[in-house]
Amino acid sequence: MNQAKTFLLMVVLTIVLVGLGSLIGGSTGGFIAFLVAFVMNFVSYWFCDKIVLKMYRAQPVSESEFPQLFATVASLAQKASIPMPKIYIIDDESPNAFATGRDPEHGVVAVTKGITRILNRDELEGVLAHELSHIKHRDILIQSVAATLAGAITMIANWARFATIFGGGSSDDDNGGNIFSVIIFSIIAAFAAVLIQLAISRSREYLADDGGAQLSGNPLNLAHALQKLQMGIARTPMNTANPSTAPLFIANPFSAKGVLALFSTHPPMEERIKRLEEMAYRR
Repeated sequence: MNQAKTFLLMVVLTIVLVGLGSLIGGSTGGFIAFLVAFVMNFVSYWFCDKIVLKMYRAQPVSESEFPQLFATVASLAQKASIPMPKIYIIDDESPNAFATGRDPEHGVVAVTKGITRILNRDELEGVLAHELSHIKHRDILIQSVAATLAGAITMIANWARFATIFGGGSSDDDNGGNIFSVIIFSIIAAFAAVLIQLAISRSREYLADDGGAQLSGNPLNLAHALQKLQMGIARTPMNTANPSTAPLFIANPFSAKGVLALFSTHPPMEERIKRLEEMAYRR
């Protein structure tokens, strides 16, 4: 269900992008909008891992430095039938982890020092299994494309409103919409793009939870880890976190309560834990 939902949302994002471009500049505008998204996706596809690792000053580590971490990742990678990912450490006491890389052959798992301190071996295995599930199912690529499409829509929508308001908009003709339709649709498109991107991110997190639970063999390992991460992040927030990379992390590095929870990149932690516990009881 979540796979089909993700595909549908990606299609909707693409339609909104092309529709926005077409409204502004007719068929030529739609083509240009699609071309912009293609170029942005190309850059994101090839360089997203390097960009995010550099952003958090993540450092590659050797097996001699973290033998248990390496042994766990190697075992899980073998079970998942994917190549051994590279392992990076982030010098941050806030407990968290993420996976990156454009495909399983270029997979990377990055964990903070904080997560290695608060989780026991089984709990860390649950987290690593979640991240390897992301790598196996190419979630990083999907989320990068979704983020790029949403970013392109927002960029074009902002430009359209600015150009229309300050005299750059077109009047009614065969090639573009009038000033009011451009302004209204651009606002709706930008807002919808953000909501769709968030929905895709949440769907992929649920899928990675399911895949990680199956890979580790015990859903409670990940459930207990998520409980500790929730408390650990509340005590020690990741002050260096960038909002654009929040969907990558296993736990949202930012607090999202009340109305803000509607715009969270992750499903509610309580719901994720509940689903994992129910999965364990059904076994």
